[in-house]
Amino acid sequence: MSNIKKQNTVIRLFSHLHSQRIRLTVVAVSIIIYVGLSIWNPMYSAIVIDHLWQSVQASWKSGTAFAITWDNMGRELVQLTVQYFFTWIFYYLQSYLMANVAENLVLDLRKQVAAKLNRLPLRFFDQNMAGEILSRVTSDLDKITEVLQTGLLKLIVAIGTIIGSLIVMFYYSVPLTCIFLLFMLVSVVITQIVSSKSLRYAGEQQETIGVLTGIVEEFYNGRDVIKAYNHESESIAQVDTAAENASVANQKVNFLINCVNPLIRLLTRLSNVVIAIIAGRAMLNGTMTVGVVQAFFQYINQAAEPLTEASYMVNSLQAAFASAKRTFELLDEEEEIPDPASPVTLERAKGEIQFDNISFGYDPSKLLMKDISFTAHPGQKIAVVGSTGAGKTTLVNLLMRFYEINSGQISIDGVDVAKMSRSGLRKNFGMVLQDTWLFGGTIAENIAYGKPGASRKEIIAAARAAKVDYFIRTMPQGYDTKLDNEASTLSAGQKQLLTIARIFLCNPPILILDEATSSVDTRTEVEIGKAMKKLMSGRSSFVIAHRLSTIRDADMILFMEHGNIIEQGSHKELLKKNGAYAALYYSQFE
Repeated sequence: MSNIKKQNTVIRLFSHLHSQRIRLTVVAVSIIIYVGLSIWNPMYSAIVIDHLWQSVQASWKSGTAFAITWDNMGRELVQLTVQYFFTWIFYYLQSYLMANVAENLVLDLRKQVAAKLNRLPLRFFDQNMAGEILSRVTSDLDKITEVLQTGLLKLIVAIGTIIGSLIVMFYYSVPLTCIFLLFMLVSVVITQIVSSKSLRYAGEQQETIGVLTGIVEEFYNGRDVIKAYNHESESIAQVDTAAENASVANQKVNFLINCVNPLIRLLTRLSNVVIAIIAGRAMLNGTMTVGVVQAFFQYINQAAEPLTEASYMVNSLQAAFASAKRTFELLDEEEEIPDPASPVTLERAKGEIQFDNISFGYDPSKLLMKDISFTAHPGQKIAVVGSTGAGKTTLVNLLMRFYEINSGQISIDGVDVAKMSRSGLRKNFGMVLQDTWLFGGTIAENIAYGKPGASRKEIIAAARAAKVDYFIRTMPQGYDTKLDNEASTLSAGQKQLLTIARIFLCNPPILILDEATSSVDTRTEVEIGKAMKKLMSGRSSFVIAHRLSTIRDADMILFMEHGNIIEQGSHKELLKKNGAYAALYYSQFE
């Protein structure tokens, strides 16, 4: 990350703290008081110890027993104890509030990321692995909060403590302070060298974690296929490779973060030895008192230890900034075209759908579809057929505005869909996809996904219409049976039946069925076909099918090839043409 980019990332990260000004103000005041007490405590302890030493010497010379009374050292010791107590209080306060600030910051970022994911076009999800996106939402944000809770606070306190300690150290002894600074200068140089490398390796670390998460997520979802094709060893090898890359990146970052601390502590210990020898001679010469020498060593620890922590936290902050950069890259991704400011409302569409000279491509320079035109009248059944990859699903995705067209116009009941809000458009559709999706919840909740306020009577009626009521009643708790998000206890056919039941319950004016009965047996398919025929009556419906026997009664068949409609008409009309559709149809029924 270049310095300019890093500065922009830092500025942008801290701009999110604007709403927490009050907490940050209290944190700042607490830090100032804490640092002030940390600087004053050793100075006052020097006064107390010198007073104590003088009292002990006076008692020894007079031959009287030494005793601590309120007037003789008692008041000073109590004051020193109170100072240490308040030092702890303000340390606790700033730590508690800073943890709160960091969590609120990351909570705000999580909300922004969640909202962003809902505004991103499907193209983004097609181009990025799920695990990579997941790592940005989880591990990157966790890294930010982890470092800000401790690292940033310690760094600020360290800077204040170091500056204050050095001022008092110069006051006590310029030569001894210069010796200490010479050793610390070496430490700073080492820290700077390590810090420049750790930022680059921190970025690599997060990238490798994202890749590993993506591979694991992909293999977990495809575990049945992997076992069926005996690819366990290959998949394990890929996971091992990704894990090895992540391990190497982690080792580099952790080594750089941790290796600098022992080295700086070694330099600090060496400076202590040199300073102790010179300070001891100064005490013998009477130029420094016992209290001042012990206070000076307290300041050495107060300056050296924070310097060590500062070097550690600077490297940790580099990792946090690398994670923040990845988070902001996600937040800066190109979004869907915003909905119109005053969208046209279509409460319940009649179902007249028109594609007028539609052109579309995932990459605008490489169009998949060109000049697609057709009209579906209300109540018609439109079948979309063609070989795999012909563009059938893409066609209905354009209708739902999952993707934006490059040119042309799609209209429903004469209203350009681009003038409608996406939610307003999609509430007129019901979809059953080949790839079923059920969420963690009860069976009843899954059926009512499109109509959350549905009564149990309505849910049961929809289940019966979808021929799924019987098997639901065989489940342990019937409609209240809990499903996990994988619905692993259900067969593929049963899952598909539940998604079909959703459509019956939603009762939408327009249907989209993408191989809706591909996972059910022939007998069940016939039964569902009867129910679907009743459901489609009086509604416009788009049916994507590979088995042409299921769409012979369609009012219009669109035969697609390489993204274009090459034939359209009824089943009988297309057979008479003896073209591509006829060839495909006869190939299935030879």
